[in-house]
Amino acid sequence: MDLKNLFSKISFESSSKEQPTKKDAPSHWIKCPECNSLMFFKEVENQDNICPKCNFHMRIGAKRRIEILTDENTFVEFDEDLKPNDPLKFVDKTSYKKRVDEAFKKTGRTSSVVSGEAQINGMGVQIVVFDFSFMGGSLGSVEGEKIVRAVDRALEKHQGLIIVSASGGARMQESTFALMQMAKTSAALKKLDHAKLPYISILTDPTMGGVSASFAFLGDIIMAEPGALIGFAGQRVIKQTIGADLPDGFQRAEFLLEKGSIDMVVNRSDMKQTLADLLKMFEKETKIS
Repeated sequence: MDLKNLFSKISFESSSKEQPTKKDAPSHWIKCPECNSLMFFKEVENQDNICPKCNFHMRIGAKRRIEILTDENTFVEFDEDLKPNDPLKFVDKTSYKKRVDEAFKKTGRTSSVVSGEAQINGMGVQIVVFDFSFMGGSLGSVEGEKIVRAVDRALEKHQGLIIVSASGGARMQESTFALMQMAKTSAALKKLDHAKLPYISILTDPTMGGVSASFAFLGDIIMAEPGALIGFAGQRVIKQTIGADLPDGFQRAEFLLEKGSIDMVVNRSDMKQTLADLLKMFEKETKIS
């Protein structure tokens, strides 16, 4: 056997084979942002993306959120064909149109909101879920329209409405068009109130800006996930404005619960059952009244 040729062949094959980059290589470990524990990703997934060491609630996408909150195979999406336009022809570092296209490639969706109908422990409900990975879950014309249509379906089918917020606020690229969604959605939710139908607002990390200043805080019940960042402006902006030090964790869910701004803080793993109990309670109240 010609060893020289053999080793030459081996060297050639190994060098010509394309090696995976660090970006492409699969990672089976997750590091908790809170306690820095290193965990097997399946362990975290099996616990609804909650750190088993410190109970830190990691951010999740809209699809996973719907899977956790609703009965299996009951979710039916509506209005997925709605797409944002560019009424202002807005351009900053890049154009608004390009930003939307990039978000679509990243998420496979045309807006930061997924809306539809589902069942929770057998009870029909309309549900709207924000996806922070689409332009920071920002509120624009399409997102506002989807919420209003969800309200209309709830009125038509006499069902409750659940909105899961995860947003940085109104979408700056739509300017006043985005800000008007605050009034538009608030007016629509008033119809639910008149019809005595429940609206449950779930605040997740983060819920900020125009979203927190409108529909997120209009729920009959306002609940939040542990540790969720909730507020209007950022802590640095507030501190510079009032010129005073702020309490530790003053924009976290637990602080807001202590001060009476929200009704409850619920672990993600308990969220579905809590929603089912609340919907059942509201259903009984509606029948009594």
